Amino acid sequence: MSTQIRRALFPGSFDPFTAGHLNILRRALTMFDEVVVAVGINQDKRGFFDMEKRLDIIRRATEGLSGVSVIQYDTLTIDICRSLGIHHIVRGVRNMIDFETERSIADANRRLAPDIETVIIPTAQEFAHISSSAVRDILKHHGDYSAFIPEGVEL
Repeated sequence: MSTQIRRALFPGSFDPFTAGHLNILRRALTMFDEVVVAVGINQDKRGFFDMEKRLDIIRRATEGLSGVSVIQYDTLTIDICRSLGIHHIVRGVRNMIDFETERSIADANRRLAPDIETVIIPTAQEFAHISSSAVRDILKHHGDYSAFIPEGVEL
């Protein structure tokens, strides 16, 4: 008897990948056998880090985590899910504002692809204050960002 491998896509711009993102990823790995971290290009945002740097940060942050792969994409999230045969999207939220935004995106995705379900995971409280934009602001002002990113990662 063969068992189905449970796979999910964890999409985002990850500019940069934070300790909060890693928390969501680790928790997603308790629900799924494999999680593909998909770094997308957000046309509404000008990237702080280039794509290669973002991919490198995520690879270093997830080194040693079993079941994680990292890719980049430049298409609709549901289209990358379909191309990879993935039926679950993982999204993390820090607060109710994030939740409402993610719920709207999940509703739109469900309308376009009823076979792809979104799983929303609230971040652990100790990471709720961390955002990529806060990390970018700290970097711009030459502050200490180490508490905001995964341990052992340098930006």
